[in-house]
Amino acid sequence: MRISLAWLSDYVDVEGSAEETAERLSDLGFPCEGIEVGSDDTVIDVEVTSNRGDCLGHLGVARELAAATGKALRLPEIAFPEMDRDVSELVSVHIEDPSLCARYTARVIEAVTVGPSPPWLVKRLEAIGLRTVNNVVDATNYALMESGHPPHAFDLAKIAQGTISVRRARQRESLVSIDATRCELTEDMLIIADGQGPVALAGVMGGLATEVSADTTTILLEAAHFAPTVVRFASRSVQLPSDAAFRFERRVDVENIEWASRRTAQLITQVAGGTVACGVVDCYPGGVPSRSVRLRFARLHTLLGLVVPTDVVVTILERLGFKPQLTGEEVLCTIPSWRNDIDREVDLIEEVARSYGYDRIPIEPQLKIEVTPVDARQKRQERVTQRLNAHGYFETVNVDFVDDVTAGLFSVSSTCLAVRDTSRKSANKLRQLLLGSLLQVLRTNVNAKTLPCRVFELASTFVPSGAEGALPEERTKVALVADEDFRALRGAVEGVVDTVTGGHRVAFEPAAFPWAGVGAQIKVNDQCVGVAGVFSEEVTAKMDIKNLRPVGAELDLELLAALARDTDSLQPIPRFPGIERDLSVLVDEQVAWADIDTAVWSEAPEALTGLEFVEIYRGKGIPSGHKSVTLSLRFRDRDGTLTHDVVDRFQSAIVQRLTGTLGAQLRTL
Repeated sequence: MRISLAWLSDYVDVEGSAEETAERLSDLGFPCEGIEVGSDDTVIDVEVTSNRGDCLGHLGVARELAAATGKALRLPEIAFPEMDRDVSELVSVHIEDPSLCARYTARVIEAVTVGPSPPWLVKRLEAIGLRTVNNVVDATNYALMESGHPPHAFDLAKIAQGTISVRRARQRESLVSIDATRCELTEDMLIIADGQGPVALAGVMGGLATEVSADTTTILLEAAHFAPTVVRFASRSVQLPSDAAFRFERRVDVENIEWASRRTAQLITQVAGGTVACGVVDCYPGGVPSRSVRLRFARLHTLLGLVVPTDVVVTILERLGFKPQLTGEEVLCTIPSWRNDIDREVDLIEEVARSYGYDRIPIEPQLKIEVTPVDARQKRQERVTQRLNAHGYFETVNVDFVDDVTAGLFSVSSTCLAVRDTSRKSANKLRQLLLGSLLQVLRTNVNAKTLPCRVFELASTFVPSGAEGALPEERTKVALVADEDFRALRGAVEGVVDTVTGGHRVAFEPAAFPWAGVGAQIKVNDQCVGVAGVFSEEVTAKMDIKNLRPVGAELDLELLAALARDTDSLQPIPRFPGIERDLSVLVDEQVAWADIDTAVWSEAPEALTGLEFVEIYRGKGIPSGHKSVTLSLRFRDRDGTLTHDVVDRFQSAIVQRLTGTLGAQLRTL
């Protein structure tokens, strides 16, 4: 925001040099980005944060300086020639959606003479970087840069039927803006329309057909309040930035719009002549209720770390226009209409702090840092991350929202929680499973040809509880997705379970899931702690993954944590060597590996320390309806070296168990 010191001096006495004024503004929260010194004026370029739309005009900056220095704020005295004819006879206004246009005022100025602007007006506009157009347009720009309220002047003779309608655009409507940009309008945009169609894109720019020209004699003056979101959307959709849109996006003062309209009318008649119709068409459907916020002195002192005298606090708030009412150990403030950024007690505390001076807040010579130990949950997640890294998996971080397609494929409930589509247009549903997001990550890597790809995520899922008004069930999960075979995925899952629970055995039981071509429940101690499977062709097709059959698994870390052993135990490195034996057994096709795993461990001696699947063979020498399963047994004794005779007895007992329970036949030893 470029501020002319000569212009600023109209509203408040500016003492000291430009550098001193810039430093004072910086202390108030408006950093100086540059100073330009001219022959008879100095311009300070200050940064105005997005929440301080009230300071996007010289009056707003003057108000801040007046509050900081104790000087009086001088508002322009408004007077202009009026005719006997009432404005309601010349123009009418209708607002279709008050949520998008809170207020719209219209004035009519007749007998204006459009021409060059006077030198004083040209000089001030050019000082802050604006080019002049004609006296009427320059007057509206001057009013904009003075008050921060964006007015607009229409040629009333070009407004069909003298009617103004503030409404959403309709399909196939278009508008050519003043800068000759053709804007294709959509129903999400707000427009100003007359009896025939659009004449302006609300809050952004007026239309070329109704602009003020050398032939204009009657002005329809607009001053309004438009919703920031609808202005921002329209401005970016048609790629049409403007000073007006910049201010509407940061919220203008709805209560002072009528004052801004009168001030603009005064400026137009001052530089272009004419008389103003009596009264104003002021369409203000809702009104804005007054706002008040309480400030506790104890809270202020706690947050700032110093005691600010009560009378100083009250004085600061009075100068800023908050009308403080002191009651005991607190003060009740009425928030002025131009301060849209003040909602809470902490906002008032910030106002006191920046006015009192941040440099007065004491600084300790030493920083006291309290180190908080990592809790059990964080330790558990760190161990899981390290274990999966060891398996070749890379961690990803995704947003908690997914689109409709992903939510439909990866849900455990028939309903999904969502935010309003005004906040997130395309992906607004909370995840019930993490697998969908990870599959999208895999797709990105497939498209970038960065394979193999093994990714995991530690995050929360959200499933509706079913009770009206109740919060969703939030669970901490770990999910894995990879372009590898299921056996490798199972190894990673078993590693996670071992890391969290401390050595519990894992069982995979066949199960059906909407997203899996082949699926399984992951069980620990007969309790289901997760799901795993090979993604179906239908799912990969909808996720646009071609020529790949990825696998995935998802585990509930909270359930696993409940199964963890009370204490971790360390085992010494074995002193004696182990013996491994491979067995190939002939079993029926329907026999699952889980059945073999259960049978082996049911007859397992204490010396059996490991069982691993090796391969399945179907082919020559294998009867129809059967398969050959090869497994590897590992034996080790902690007290001595095992002999092959002892291991033969262990193996024989295991084979007998497989034969008796599964009808297995030993093929090779």
